[in-house]
Amino acid sequence: MESHYMQSLDWLILAIYFIVLIAIGLWASTKRKKEGSLFLAEHSLRWHHIGFSMWGTNVGPSMLIASASAGFTTGIVSGNYAWYAFVFIALLAFVFAPRYLGANISTLPEFMGLRFGQSTRNILAWYTIVTIIISWLALTLFAGGVLIRQVFDIPMWTSALVLVVISAFFTMLGGLKAVAYTNVYQMILLIVVSLILVIVGLDKVGGVSALTEKVPADYWIMFKPNSDEAFPWLPILLGYPVMGVWFWCTDQSMVQPVLAAKDLREGQLGTNFTGWLKILDVALYILPGIICFALFGDTLKNPDEAYLTMVENLFPVGMVGLVFAVLTACLVSTIGSALNALSTVFTMDVYVKNFKPGAPQWEINLVGRIIVVIGALIATVMTVAIDAIKGLNLFNVFQSVLGFIAPPMAAVFLLGIFWKRCTTHAANFCLTVGTIFCLTVGITYLWPPEWLTIQWPHFMLLSFYLFVILVVSMVIISLTDNDKTPYEIPAPVKDSLSKLAVGLWVALAAVMVGLYIYFN
Repeated sequence: MESHYMQSLDWLILAIYFIVLIAIGLWASTKRKKEGSLFLAEHSLRWHHIGFSMWGTNVGPSMLIASASAGFTTGIVSGNYAWYAFVFIALLAFVFAPRYLGANISTLPEFMGLRFGQSTRNILAWYTIVTIIISWLALTLFAGGVLIRQVFDIPMWTSALVLVVISAFFTMLGGLKAVAYTNVYQMILLIVVSLILVIVGLDKVGGVSALTEKVPADYWIMFKPNSDEAFPWLPILLGYPVMGVWFWCTDQSMVQPVLAAKDLREGQLGTNFTGWLKILDVALYILPGIICFALFGDTLKNPDEAYLTMVENLFPVGMVGLVFAVLTACLVSTIGSALNALSTVFTMDVYVKNFKPGAPQWEINLVGRIIVVIGALIATVMTVAIDAIKGLNLFNVFQSVLGFIAPPMAAVFLLGIFWKRCTTHAANFCLTVGTIFCLTVGITYLWPPEWLTIQWPHFMLLSFYLFVILVVSMVIISLTDNDKTPYEIPAPVKDSLSKLAVGLWVALAAVMVGLYIYFN
């Protein structure tokens, strides 16, 4: 296996990374009780495990490359997707997490089952399984496979299989505990290497002041006017909350580390830590693209190559291997979390609930491991199939489609928690008919038929409009519904608020407001 990026020392560094990674995974698996659950780490996760795991699940190699590309072409404005997230991570910490932990659940479909009944739990379980396989597994593998094929010149199926085998190994061996422990190691490595890249790049440019002189002034503005095609401020302000609630508060892969928290205080401290880590997204992922524009803006034709251009031109032999260790770490982290979430939802919401209610723990763990293998194989096949379709930027297409998946989930969870009058029929209508409606609009938006002459709004604003339509539909159905089945909203956990957690969240909010004021 040859690569024009990698020399002998780079290969050695990469090998050391894998040895350390496997050692940590094996050590973490010994910490798990022999007959303990694979899925929630025996509710033992501390704040740093939760923070690094949530951040690690969110960070994929596609995000590194796309962020650098966005920095190269538009500056820091795409950082809104990272910085605006703190509002919804706080919503998870103080609204959703107390109810999730108070209900003592393993999965979010189980929570909605307590709220709306078994039919909603079944719908949401399959909804979650399909979403994880498509958005988390197949797309992450595809993006990672493209990168690894580019670097190591190996076929897509080989790169996808290698990645999925490594990720599945930890998930099967130690469940969420092994995934969480390895995420801490991998994300610290990511921060260190990305920081070195930024420091070396700034030194090459001539410092911060030289950088600001060499790029357009609007590269440092977070809110662009509504006339801006890519990042208008109003669609971001209204549309991102729909995605934010779905992604940060209701997605099993993201929320599972919080479900496994030692207690509510650790969960709230962990989510707060994630909020602080999200500040780094702009400095570590977008800034390299801006530096690349200052250094190589005249010669680089494809912005998607900004990240690898920086690595190839600024890093010596040995450091390149460390960068590819980091990119692999991003993949393993995301895929491992997704596989664990997939096996949790299928095992607890489908197998145990519908087929084997009294199954012993060893059988539950066995089924969970089998589902990890099946999920890994399905994702690999889908990755190869996606790669075989020519002529489309499928990654961008799928990412846009995810914007149309968010409204039904956000609507059901928000009304389910905040409005006692909301009924099962309304929730089920939103999750089925509402999803079909949103995806139909999304497909029409992406591939408009010739006869349709409509001026589409920005896709983020369209996501907001769909959310409003679904909420209004649910309100109408609930108010006219004869079903008065008294499902209770699960009560929040009774722990008193941690002064440390509240103080840190207030500090984070102050810093975020300050950053937004400074960069406008």
